[in-house]
Amino acid sequence: MRTILAIVRKEFLQVFRNRVMLPILFVVPFVQLIILVNAATLEIKNIRISFVDNDFSSTTRSIFNKFAYSPFFKIQPSFGSFKDAEIEMKKGKTDVIITFPSNFEKKLKQEGKAELQVNINAINGVVAGISAAYVQSIIASFLKEEMGKSYTTILPVQIKVITHHWFNPQLNYKNFMLPAILALLVTMIGMLLSTLNFVREKEIGTIEQINVTPIRKYQFIIGKFLPFLLLALVELSMGLIIGKLLYDIPMLGNLGNLFIFTILYLIVVMSVGLLVAVSSRTQQQALFVLFFLLLVSIMLSGIFTSVETMPYWAQKLNLINPIYYFMRVIRMILLKGSSFLDLLPEFISLCIFAVILWQILLVKYRKSTI
Repeated sequence: MRTILAIVRKEFLQVFRNRVMLPILFVVPFVQLIILVNAATLEIKNIRISFVDNDFSSTTRSIFNKFAYSPFFKIQPSFGSFKDAEIEMKKGKTDVIITFPSNFEKKLKQEGKAELQVNINAINGVVAGISAAYVQSIIASFLKEEMGKSYTTILPVQIKVITHHWFNPQLNYKNFMLPAILALLVTMIGMLLSTLNFVREKEIGTIEQINVTPIRKYQFIIGKFLPFLLLALVELSMGLIIGKLLYDIPMLGNLGNLFIFTILYLIVVMSVGLLVAVSSRTQQQALFVLFFLLLVSIMLSGIFTSVETMPYWAQKLNLINPIYYFMRVIRMILLKGSSFLDLLPEFISLCIFAVILWQILLVKYRKSTI
C-alpha cells in the first residue's frame, strides 16, 4: 500500500508542477461545459424567412404576422417576385421563401382551399425538415383559428391530442446535452491525460528509473490510475454543481450510483489509454490513436442522436463501445431517476470490459520492454 501511495504522490506532484496540464484540468473543462451546452443543440431558431406576396390581402398579412410573432423565425425583407427571393436564397441570406399567388384569399374563402409555395434551403436536411414542420404548424394554426370565423368552410371534427413529455417536460435540449458533455469531460481527463502523462515519462526517460525498482506491475498500474481517477471524479462533481447552478439540470437519481458507475467506467477507459501508451513511443503517436478511438466512439455513443435511429450495424458496434454505456447511465440517472437495478445490464457490461482490459494490460505491460 505504501508503494502505491508513493506512486500516487509522484503522479500528483507531476500534474501540479506541469503548467500546461493545470489549465487543461481546471479551466478548459468548465469553459467547454459553459460553451458547448449552449452551442451543441438541435433546437432550430432564427430561421430566416422571406415572403413574396402577390395577393396583398388581409389573409396574407395575417399569416405574415403569425410568422413574425413566432420565436423560431426571423423575418427578412419581402420581395416583389420569386426570382429576386431565389437570388437571395442562393446567396445564403434567407432559408425559407413563402410565395402567395394572386387570388389567394378569394380562393380560400370561396373554395375553402388555396395553394401557396414554400421553398426551403435543404443543404442541411435536419434544419430543412424542422423548418418545414414549423411552417406547416403555423399555417395549420392560422387556419384552425380563422377559418371558423371568416370563411364559410365547415371544419371537420378533429381529435384533440394532449401530449405529456416524460423526463424532460419543457423539452429543454440543455438537459439532454449537459450529461453528455460531462461524460466527455470525464473521458478526456481519465483517458487522454493519463495516457499522455505516461507517454511523456517514456519520452523524458523517467520511466526507466521505475523499471529498475522492485515495484510490481499491479502496484504501478494502480498508482497511475488513482490520481487521474480522483481528478476526474472532482471534475464530475464540479460539473454537476455548475449544471445545477447555471442550467438547473434535474438530478432525479441517486448520485452515489452515478459515482460508482463513473469509477467503473474510468477503470475501463484508462485501461484502454494505458494500453495505447504502452504501445506508443511518442505523445504524437498516442494522440493519433486516441483521436481515432475517441472520434468513432463518441459519434456512435448517442451524444447527439438516438442510437436506436442508427443503422443496425452501428447499433451492434456499440456493444463494444464503453462510452455508449456510460452515456446511457449518466442520462438515465440524472434525467430519468433510474435505480441500480434498472442499470444492471450496463453495470455488467462495464464490469466485463474492466476485467478483460485489466488482464490484457497486466500481460501487455512489461517493465523490461518499455
